[in-house]
Amino acid sequence: MKAAVYYETGPPDVFRYEDLPDPKCPPGGVVFDVAYVSVEGGDTLHRSGGEMASRPHVVGYQAAGVVREVDAGVTDRAVGDRVVAIMTHGSHAERVALPAGFTWRVPEGLDLRLAAAVPIPFGTAHDCLFEFGGLEAGETVLVQAGAGAVGLACIQLAKRAGATVIATASSAAKLERLGELGLDHGVNYREQDFVAAVRELTAGRGVDLVVDSVGGRTLQGSIDALRYRGRAISVGRAGRDPDPPDLSNLAAGNKSLTGVFLGAEAVIDAGRVHAMIAGLLDDVARGELRVVIDREFPLAEAAEAHRYIESRAAFGRVLLVP
Repeated sequence: MKAAVYYETGPPDVFRYEDLPDPKCPPGGVVFDVAYVSVEGGDTLHRSGGEMASRPHVVGYQAAGVVREVDAGVTDRAVGDRVVAIMTHGSHAERVALPAGFTWRVPEGLDLRLAAAVPIPFGTAHDCLFEFGGLEAGETVLVQAGAGAVGLACIQLAKRAGATVIATASSAAKLERLGELGLDHGVNYREQDFVAAVRELTAGRGVDLVVDSVGGRTLQGSIDALRYRGRAISVGRAGRDPDPPDLSNLAAGNKSLTGVFLGAEAVIDAGRVHAMIAGLLDDVARGELRVVIDREFPLAEAAEAHRYIESRAAFGRVLLVP
């Protein structure tokens, strides 16, 4: 099979498009032919400096395709099933092997192209807002990086739950598009101090909840934008800013800061996470939630796809097509 691999971490240019042996079906697992790879933000971070499971290494957390092989002990998957899967690595390839428990059947009528971009962004957003964020109807939430895949999912899920939604983005054009997905108030962080803007929008009170996927100094501002006893969720460091936030004002405002990682929940609380993501796939299939795809690249152009994501020009998810 063909795969986008690298032998050392670094910039997108480390990618090579090479032949690898076909993966073997693990006990309790499946093998599927990849139709679409959803390039996650974590994929670019891992490529730039993460741990490598092997050399050459195939990065990637999420892909969708059609099952070609099933272990004899697996009874709930069959050859020909359309599935979407999450994994520790390996999505940037023509074929993937993994435990069947980390796959979901794609609902009838839902395009694999859209399904490929659901589990991690929407599952992460759901956990940030509800499982760990405790969002309730009538509250106000600030979503950082609203035009990213997790941000887009957060806006839709929070609005559906009856919250007032504020989000940041880098341009007026992006904020205008977010309005179509339920955004109540947009803040252009390139032109505005988002903390001051949030305070103004909330009559000085601050927001009940922040979902922050940027980290660093942005996370500091997110904490500052909270109301008394507000909750901040840290779910990544897309900004790659090494400066940690000053947590001294958490106590003064009785605020809380929680880190969220869907991957850990998918292992430790697998039943809950599997049911939650299955429900989100159904919601997308029914048209109740929208998946936004920005651009597709051939798998052979994985370097270009990663470079485009890191340019921060994308609105929604970037896909690779084997």
